[in-house]
Amino acid sequence: MRAALFQMTSGIDPAANAAAIVEMVERAKGEGADMFFTPEMAGYLDRDRSRAAATLRSQAEDGVLAAVRDAAARHGLWVHIGSLPLKDERADGRWANRSFLIDDTGAIRASYDKIHLFDVDLATGESWRESSVYGPGEQVVAADTPWGRMGFSICYDMRFPDLYRALTNAGATILLAPAAFTVPTGQAHWHVLLRARAIEAGCFVIATAQVGTHADGRVTYGHSVVIDPWGEVLLDMGESAGLGLVDINLTRLGDVRARVPAIANRRIIPQEVQIS
Repeated sequence: MRAALFQMTSGIDPAANAAAIVEMVERAKGEGADMFFTPEMAGYLDRDRSRAAATLRSQAEDGVLAAVRDAAARHGLWVHIGSLPLKDERADGRWANRSFLIDDTGAIRASYDKIHLFDVDLATGESWRESSVYGPGEQVVAADTPWGRMGFSICYDMRFPDLYRALTNAGATILLAPAAFTVPTGQAHWHVLLRARAIEAGCFVIATAQVGTHADGRVTYGHSVVIDPWGEVLLDMGESAGLGLVDINLTRLGDVRARVPAIANRRIIPQEVQIS
């Protein structure tokens, strides 16, 4: 499998973001890619909530999703949109942070709403309250592709290994973790968390990231990575926007799981803890 990762600096103009993705889909196809991956919030990244409220659309009306589906069909390329912010999708009025798996005919094969929401006050003075605007997803999602079953997550989800346990119990062999990590948390935790997820699950991890200084003033960490089941980093895109390609040897999965059969050796852990 040749994977193409588009490390983006998404801004506040959905049409510009869509055009950049479509251009890179064409380039990826020309480079022999089998599947194309974007970061979280690929179509629109904006912490100005009043401006976002006037810009965002529902899934049925989202121009970025429509453009990417068309590009996938024209170029015959599978695409994973790391996520798009969507409104008018939830009964409680909050927005959805949603991933999409699109096949080479442009059909949506699966979608996933981010389960774990980032609510935190950082030492830098930054404060993030995703749950005040976005509602959490309720469903763990995996989907079959020509290269294996892929398990979905988004950004902050990667800190919760129970999600990946559920995905691998369901047969996922490739874990998707698109993100828009802040620089301080990225420097401290990005690589170690993703390598841990790959090693403990005996899976490939594909984590496509936002990078650089964005139109809304935020700065993201970058370092889109592909990691094999042994924890080896096959691709690290550093701190520059652009397209990265990597060939993934899927037979590596069986080799690693034979050496460390952690999936086969799993036990059901009681939820009650004996305290002595």
